[in-house]
Amino acid sequence: MSESIENGTSNVEHVAKRLTPEEIDRMKEQNSRLVSEFRANQLERDAKKHWDLFYKRNDTRFFKDRHWTTREFDELLDLGEKESQNVLLEVGCGVGNFVYPLIEDRLKFRKIFACDLSTRAIELFKSHTLFNSVTMTAFQTDLTLENCFSEIDCPVDITTLIFVLSAIHPDKFYKVAQNIYNVLNIGGILLFRDYGLYDMAQLRFKPGHKISENLYMRQDGTR
Repeated sequence: MSESIENGTSNVEHVAKRLTPEEIDRMKEQNSRLVSEFRANQLERDAKKHWDLFYKRNDTRFFKDRHWTTREFDELLDLGEKESQNVLLEVGCGVGNFVYPLIEDRLKFRKIFACDLSTRAIELFKSHTLFNSVTMTAFQTDLTLENCFSEIDCPVDITTLIFVLSAIHPDKFYKVAQNIYNVLNIGGILLFRDYGLYDMAQLRFKPGHKISENLYMRQDGTR
């Protein structure tokens, strides 16, 4: 990244953002003190523990319900008459801030699967008043492992990956993509959204929080 920072631009062709001198200095400051290899390995090993503690502290209060989803993803509105026949998988479901607004908007699915790394998040997901054990299956899993979707017993038509990859080490992106691909139906859709390169969420991190290229730790140990 050093060359792109010196020039104030990203070396990724599809990213057009030009960094200001102040933003360049921020990125250099981040690089001046990286998370140690020992600490980085510890964060990787204890990722589930940190997210369990996060949801123990915050319960369902931290993330707001994502009522913007049907506005941002036309695919959800274009389901038409087949809407109630589709199977939905929410990857990294948290406490249900994506799925439950869809249900409130009266979108119907034949089956909804939801998974998260945190056991505590799954408990909170299931405690929601709209949870239906007949049509919904929520389970804890690690997306980076083989057979992580063993709970899913049918092809998935729509999978969501909303602010999930940014919490996973980039070295494991391929395995995550492969796992999702393996459960998607032919013609299935993946709805993706996450932080952008050099956006404010990235630039605001202080020295001592950068683990590796585009991977950061928060104060509470989550990524």
